[in-house]
Amino acid sequence: MNTKSTGELSRAAESKQEQATIATTRADRVLFTVVTLLYWSSLYVYVPILSDYLTFRGMSLFLTGLVLGSYGFTQIVIRLPLGMASDRLRRRKPFIMLGMVTAALACLLFPIAGSWGWPLLARIVSGVSASTWVAFTVLYSSYYPQNESTKAMGYISVMTAAGQLVGMTLSGWTVSQFGYHTLYMSGAVIGLAGFVAATFVKEPKSGVARDPIRMKDLTAVVSSPTLITVALLSILAHSVLFITMFGFTPLQAKALGAGKMELTLLVVAFMVPHAIANLLSGRKIAPKLGTGATLLIGFIVSGICTLLIPVASSYGWLLLTQVFNGFAQGLHFPLLLGLCIRDIEPSKRATAMGFYQAVYSIGMFAGPFIAGWLNDDYGLASGFYLGGILAFAAAFFLLASRKRAKLF
Repeated sequence: MNTKSTGELSRAAESKQEQATIATTRADRVLFTVVTLLYWSSLYVYVPILSDYLTFRGMSLFLTGLVLGSYGFTQIVIRLPLGMASDRLRRRKPFIMLGMVTAALACLLFPIAGSWGWPLLARIVSGVSASTWVAFTVLYSSYYPQNESTKAMGYISVMTAAGQLVGMTLSGWTVSQFGYHTLYMSGAVIGLAGFVAATFVKEPKSGVARDPIRMKDLTAVVSSPTLITVALLSILAHSVLFITMFGFTPLQAKALGAGKMELTLLVVAFMVPHAIANLLSGRKIAPKLGTGATLLIGFIVSGICTLLIPVASSYGWLLLTQVFNGFAQGLHFPLLLGLCIRDIEPSKRATAMGFYQAVYSIGMFAGPFIAGWLNDDYGLASGFYLGGILAFAAAFFLLASRKRAKLF
C-alpha cells in the first residue's frame, strides 16, 4: 500500500512538472511575443540617439550622465517593491500593462520643450517601465511546464534582444528622415499599441501564484557567496554596457563624423553579435570553456574594446570595436543570470532574483552618472577609460573570488 501511494505521488509530481500553470494555445504565445517585442522596442527606440539628443538640447555631459543614470536609479528603488506587490496580488497582467503605458509616456515626455527636468522625468518613467519586466518573465514561464522553464527563459531572452534590436535600428533612420520629434512619437505609438495588445494577454482571474519575495529571506539569500559575487560582477558589467552602447558610444561616433544612419549601423554592429553571444554563451561556449573562463574572456575583451573606443581613428575602426565589444558583453548576462540562483534553494529563488535585479541596477545608474561627470571635466575619452578599467576590475575580482564562489 505504501509503495503504491509513493508511486501515485511520484506520478502526480511528474504530471505536475509536465503541465503548464496556464493552458495556452499557440496564438496566446504569439500574442505574448508581440507584446514583449513592442515593450522592448518602445523602451529602446531612442537609446542610440539619447546622449546625442540631450547634448542637442544643450545639456552638459554631466547632466547627460545624470539623465542616463536615472533609468537605473529608479529600478534600484522600485524594482523589488513592484515584484513583491505582483507576488502578493498574484497578478502579472496589470503590471505588464503598466510597463507598456509608462514606456509610451516616457516617449511623450522627452520632447517637451523647456528645462532638462523633462528628459530627466522621462528617463525616470522609463525606469518604472523597465521595473515591470519581472511580471513578463513570471507570466510567460507559467505558459510552460516547470520542466521547460529554462526553455521558456531562453525564448523570452531572444524576444528581449530582438525587441531591443528592432527599436534601436529604427532610431537612426527615423531621426535622419523625420527628426527627433517623430522618433519619440513613434515610440509612444509602439508603447500604446503594446498596451492595447496586452489587454488580450491570457492570465486567469485567479492570477499566477509563485513563492513570494519575502524580506525575511534576504538575510539567508545574501549569505550566498556565489550570489554576492555574481551581483557585484553584474554591477560592473551593467556599468560598462551603460557607459558604452547604451550611453556615450554614439557621441564618440558623432565626433568621428557619423550621421544618423551611421548611428543605426553602429547599433547593428553591437547588438547583432550581442544577441548571438546571448544565445551561444550558456548553450555552446560555457559548456566547452567553462563558465568562469567564458566570463573572464568576456570581461577582458570588453575591457580592451572599451579602451579602444576613444583612440579609434575613424568611424570604421570604431565600428569594428563594437562588433567585438557587443559579442564580449553578450557573454556575461545569461551566465550571470543563471548563476545568481544556482546555489539558492527553490523556495528562496524569487527573493534571490529580485535582489539580483535590484542590485545590478546600481551599475545602470553609477556607470553613466560617474562617466558623465568625468566626461564633463576631462573630456569624452575619460568615461570610456573608466569603462575599460571597470571591465578589467571585474576580471580581477572574478579571479580573486573564483574559489569562494566556485565559478571555475
